[in-house]
Amino acid sequence: MFEPSFLKFFRTLARNNNREWFNEHKPEYKQNVVEPLCAFIAAMAPRLNKISKQFNADPRPNGGSMFRIYRDVRFAKDKSPYKLHAACQFRHSVGKDAHAPGFYVHIAPDEVIFGGGIWMPPNPVLNKIRDTIVDNPQEWQRIKKAKAVNKLCDGIRGDGLKRPPKGYDPEHQHLEDLKRKSFFAMRHEKPDFIFEKDFVDEIETTFKAAKPLMKYICFAMDIPF
Repeated sequence: MFEPSFLKFFRTLARNNNREWFNEHKPEYKQNVVEPLCAFIAAMAPRLNKISKQFNADPRPNGGSMFRIYRDVRFAKDKSPYKLHAACQFRHSVGKDAHAPGFYVHIAPDEVIFGGGIWMPPNPVLNKIRDTIVDNPQEWQRIKKAKAVNKLCDGIRGDGLKRPPKGYDPEHQHLEDLKRKSFFAMRHEKPDFIFEKDFVDEIETTFKAAKPLMKYICFAMDIPF
């Protein structure tokens, strides 16, 4: 469902990242980026439903699973108005923003990233996950050591604190995970990967590899999986 014009649009946008150019080429954006990405989201809906009925694949171009192309430049030094990638999040039904648990796909001219997890959740949610790791260390160890998540995603990752979070044992066996501010299992591939015939199958396979992590996060948050 993806054509070379998908990546070409972002390569050209990188050289013309301004409102005048984008407005002039908006029909190309809709045809070459929005339409195929929405088709991909629609194709993922029944596959995602088999993994969990709690995560939504909404193919609407506005208000659905697809992220907007517009950058938030309010506090950024780089004032370029547009993102140089396309992305979608299959968010949990209770989630209201990008900080909710979800499955994620990111397509850029230099890399394709996809998997599952939770990005920078608010402190109350983050501490629930940390507490669950403390209370269920063996299950967390099993998830971390799972063959599929390590083979496809190189393990569970996420930016972390330099020091142990306040109130947690600095000698805990999973200290590096307790220090994390995000938890995700992501697979990285070259951009031409989106043109493979089995691309959607590989997305599904990787989402399944991330399923134990997602289930653990939902358990920690006391929400259904």
